[in-house]
Amino acid sequence: MRSRLRRLVLGATALFTAASALPAAAAPSQGRAEQHPSRDGMSAVIRYTEYGIPHILAKNYADLGFGTGWAQAADEVCTLADGFVTLRGERSRYFGADTAADGALSGARTNLASDLYFRGVRESRTVEKVLAEPAPVGPSREVRGMMRGWAAGYNAWLKKNKTTDPACAGASWVRPVTELDVAARGLAIASISGEGRFVDTITTAKPPTGTTTAGSGPSARKPDAKAVAKAADELWGDPGMGSNAVAFRGDTTANGSGLLLGNPHYPWEGGRRFWQSQQTIPGELNVSGGSLLGTPAISIGFNTHVAWSHTVSTGIPANFHRLNLDPADPTTYLVDGKPERMRKRTVTVAVQDGAPVTRTQWWTRYGPVVTSLNSQVPLPWTSTTAYALYDPNASNLRFSDTSLGFSKAKSTDDVLSSLARHQGIPWVNTIAADRAGHSLYTQSQVLPRITDGLAERCSTELGRTTYPASGIAILDGSRGDCALGSDPDAVGPGIFGPARMPTLKDAPYVENSNGTAWMTNADRPITGYERVFGTVGTQLGLRTRGGIEDVAAMADKGRLTVRDLQRQQFANRVPAGDLAAGDVARACAALPGGSATGSDGKPVDVSEACGVLKAWDRTMDTGSRGALLFDRFWPRLERAVPPGQLWKVPFSAADPVGTPNTLNTDVPGLATALADTVTELRAAGIALDAPLGAHQFVVRDGERLPVPGGAGQLGVWNVIQPTWDAAGGGYTEVPFGSSHLQAVGWDGSRCPVARTLLTYSQSSNPESPHFADQTRLFSGEKWVTSRFCEKDILSSPKLKIVRVHERH
Repeated sequence: MRSRLRRLVLGATALFTAASALPAAAAPSQGRAEQHPSRDGMSAVIRYTEYGIPHILAKNYADLGFGTGWAQAADEVCTLADGFVTLRGERSRYFGADTAADGALSGARTNLASDLYFRGVRESRTVEKVLAEPAPVGPSREVRGMMRGWAAGYNAWLKKNKTTDPACAGASWVRPVTELDVAARGLAIASISGEGRFVDTITTAKPPTGTTTAGSGPSARKPDAKAVAKAADELWGDPGMGSNAVAFRGDTTANGSGLLLGNPHYPWEGGRRFWQSQQTIPGELNVSGGSLLGTPAISIGFNTHVAWSHTVSTGIPANFHRLNLDPADPTTYLVDGKPERMRKRTVTVAVQDGAPVTRTQWWTRYGPVVTSLNSQVPLPWTSTTAYALYDPNASNLRFSDTSLGFSKAKSTDDVLSSLARHQGIPWVNTIAADRAGHSLYTQSQVLPRITDGLAERCSTELGRTTYPASGIAILDGSRGDCALGSDPDAVGPGIFGPARMPTLKDAPYVENSNGTAWMTNADRPITGYERVFGTVGTQLGLRTRGGIEDVAAMADKGRLTVRDLQRQQFANRVPAGDLAAGDVARACAALPGGSATGSDGKPVDVSEACGVLKAWDRTMDTGSRGALLFDRFWPRLERAVPPGQLWKVPFSAADPVGTPNTLNTDVPGLATALADTVTELRAAGIALDAPLGAHQFVVRDGERLPVPGGAGQLGVWNVIQPTWDAAGGGYTEVPFGSSHLQAVGWDGSRCPVARTLLTYSQSSNPESPHFADQTRLFSGEKWVTSRFCEKDILSSPKLKIVRVHERH
């Protein structure tokens, strides 16, 4: 059987290689090949290796998309189908209007809000308009082929296979999709940090009538600048996505090649999951990595020459324009004194067991009218003023082309070239390393073109507070000279061109843990960028501080290998613990009678906690005793004590990694936080010295798996963020954290040296053999050895070969 499988795959490989090697005169034109892959329709060969990782072999981009769509459907059909219901605006029809929405593709709180927004996008033909644009504004021929192929592959899998996942088996909402659906998913992902965050207010904004002010009732007050700045900062500081990544230059490594460690933090459930594969078109493309579900290209990964990852950036991907309204008509606004009518987008949504719901949205030259930042902070639509949101990513379908450029890159310079050519990265930084020993960090993303000069000239009174405080620009939309303008190297107006992007090349290390570009390398700070990209000279988060400490020490040590990257990923060091746990233990031991007063005024015996914290090993390993106690204590302390009082040595921009430090143990909040933590754990029946893994876990196939790692708030690199359920007796199963891990380098061979791990495993179907296999590895802090070269794929003891085809 094994030799027969090898003959099959070698034959398929030879066929594809021969096709790709045809002389130019004999080969069909690429355009024609992409439109008509074969008389029998699209096809691909999928070679599965350990842990269900598919290696997809195809003759062209449409066939590659076909194999990818098929294989993603095989692993994630219910998750994917659920997302397509969202994109069609049909959640209310199938799941009820008031039910909580799918959080993977927008911030909508209910299905009705989600449907009103996405149905509006569809009926306005937003996606079709972008698809019709020539590249690079619209997708390239290759990406169009991949999207079309992905839809065909997904549909072919549905036609041929019975769905076994109980989440959607037999469900009427699992339906075939089109290229338009695939493109709509890409657009939703691009705008998830812009328009996607404002779906509720976009779909409920109404013009004022009589004495009523839209969005806030009849007694609307002027927006409070500090409240708006705080809400905006919290909005775009939301930890719903995050990441770490580091790249090392060749002179820090054992063999002169670069190294890359990628550690994105994403939800473990739902449509923001990554999915692993290798994509190969012989002679054209060969790349391995993780794709966001429903997308046809590799999002983060590596090839023979380059490895890259992304981290969520500090750039603010949207801005507001204050509109001056015509006193006679609140749906007409003035620009340079000339009236412009808002565009009505009236949308009707079918509702389960109820009458259809029809609502109107209001759109302007800048974007949709919004009436709040969140439920507590209104931006009122009055008879004289309204606010519109501008999100340049709401028309950005360039992410796949940018990623495809990375996939074909031969150097970090090629990565930069793809970023400059396509300009499609919506809300993340890029960190990369290559075989030749180069390192790269760049915050090359699609941001509204808000220069500090423009903000100075055109900010409203509100914007003069929000922009310096949070990077949120609120501009005067009544002035034509306050338009965002255009950079000569940008693909279109209203966004920054590549020359303005914060970038650092060939530093000994480049590291990002969702902090600003400024401290990418402590010895080579990046400055000179506009405030909308992030801050300079401000206090770092503990994860950034800890990450820089660790990777700078690694670079100084030198002779690094992939194994060193693996150790860094699972070191599980707690920088907050290193800074404060000893002081807390000593302050605890000094409490009279070992007692502290809780926030309810009752005394609590905390004496046991003193010894537990003193003995704690300062890690978040599953066996660490004291980790859970400190994990529950530290956030409580930070909430109780104002930032300026927490540390005796304040932050200094001259020592950003080392300050602030020295815990102020004299603050009364410390003893109270300790008492409340002890009370909380005892009420939940949890011993103060319980091992972390006994309470930080997931259950897979009836087995309770301990999960290593900890909260980013503690500074832990390996972020794991469970949810505390006091009534349930502790933490729920882990829903968020480290996701698609990759540690990549090169040796003298043609094959990259790579270790990967998909923490939540390849399939969300509990009936799949690959529902929990990599999760068990993550629990034990083990990795998967990547099979990239043909000899490695063919030597897999789990090799399974499937030829998939469309067959009209």
